[in-house]
Amino acid sequence: MSSLAAARADNFYYPPEWSPKKGSLNKFHGQHALRERARKIDQGILIIRFEMPFNIWCGGCESMIAKGVRFNAEKKQVGNYYSTKIWSFTMKSACCKHEIVIQTDPKNCEYVIISGAQKKTEDYDAEDAETLVLPVAEDKSKLVDPFYRLEHQEEDLKKKKEAEPLLVRLQRVSDTRHSDDYAMNKALRAKLRGQKKRVAEEEAASKKIGLGIRLLPPSTEDAATAARVKFAHKFDRNRRDKRAIICSGSIFSGSSGSSKHSELESKRRKINASAASKLLVGGFKPSSWSAAAVSSKKQRRI
Repeated sequence: MSSLAAARADNFYYPPEWSPKKGSLNKFHGQHALRERARKIDQGILIIRFEMPFNIWCGGCESMIAKGVRFNAEKKQVGNYYSTKIWSFTMKSACCKHEIVIQTDPKNCEYVIISGAQKKTEDYDAEDAETLVLPVAEDKSKLVDPFYRLEHQEEDLKKKKEAEPLLVRLQRVSDTRHSDDYAMNKALRAKLRGQKKRVAEEEAASKKIGLGIRLLPPSTEDAATAARVKFAHKFDRNRRDKRAIICSGSIFSGSSGSSKHSELESKRRKINASAASKLLVGGFKPSSWSAAAVSSKKQRRI
């Protein structure tokens, strides 16, 4: 890139008709330094990237907008809290283009939803979360009272006595685990070596039987599932064939008039038996069975 092109890319190109008396380049071109972000600057509005401070429910489509999602918001001043400015951010949700308005609250040091959405309330129990409950401002102000402070100290001592056995047990477990760092490191490295060795053996066994994936060690559930699977044996196949021959044969035992007629009859029975056998094992559809029956009837008529 030439120096002239680089200067134009950085907006530092001064055309020949420019002079210092005409001011800066932005003033010379009749534009703001923030370009499109300041298209409503005459109304006191500046376009910024606003990041959602908490999870909210959209007021238009009731979908959740997660914390940290960014929007192109219109920022403007709507008031003052003493000497601190109160800013308002107006944006449109990406899900349904619903307008959301959020303002700053300098008094409580947080954001407040004015319209277009609802804050998602996330309550939790301190005992379930295993966290400590910090005293609020009212409790801190009450600690000036000597009687309240005495009662508070008594409650703290009671909680300490209740939690002392658990804390002592946890401290002992921690001391036992971290008393010998060398032994802990040795046991951990031995465990990792054993895992790597087992993985290598499983991969070698899989390659030996021609598999491209590593097989996991056998389990009782896999053995029970495999035991429930039944495969067709030769005895079952022969039984199906004999049953198909019996079903395709005639129920009348009459003597044939000629050897040719008996030969055709035996062929017809074999054809019907094979078709019935395939039908039982799912070899072809019943439509082909009917076609085979029709062809056999034609042969018999001939």
